[in-house]
Amino acid sequence: MKLMFASDLHGSLSATDKILELFEQRHADWLILLGDLLNHGPRNALPDNYQPALVAEKLNLYRDKIIAVRGNCDSEVDQMLLSFPITASFQQVLLPKRRLFLTHGHLYHPNELPPLASGDVLVYGHTHLPQAERQGDIYCFNPGSVSIPKGGFPASYGILQNGTLSVVDLHCGKAVAEVTLTH
Repeated sequence: MKLMFASDLHGSLSATDKILELFEQRHADWLILLGDLLNHGPRNALPDNYQPALVAEKLNLYRDKIIAVRGNCDSEVDQMLLSFPITASFQQVLLPKRRLFLTHGHLYHPNELPPLASGDVLVYGHTHLPQAERQGDIYCFNPGSVSIPKGGFPASYGILQNGTLSVVDLHCGKAVAEVTLTH
């Protein structure tokens, strides 16, 4: 199973179009959206090609392939535009040997962990900073942001394939960060 992760679209139609194009090209089974889908938020500048209603229309075409969580900029009004659920603060995906705990990152993050077992993966967004590393006996994975990258990093998304979590540059396809799930 191949999973694609994207976070912090913030209403950018160009970033949404690119991630959906890559979702098709990479033949991922599921697109996991880690929140902040439509609204740019009061602390962010408007992203490139800011068109939240069109972003919702495009995402709705993939509603049967999306697992999503609520970000701190997502609201009930946003849910009214989307035909897949986004109001859960976390979701869990069970793999044969581990659990992926999916959250936006404003409630749970590496400094405020949910209950996780050894080998589990905290998958979060919110910071717009890529991360793929083992911390103690768990893994922390952040695909960065597809629309408003921070920290000098490129716009990025994530892939889980063949036991490796990779953060990938949205435009050139090179790995920004990577960790192999070993235990």
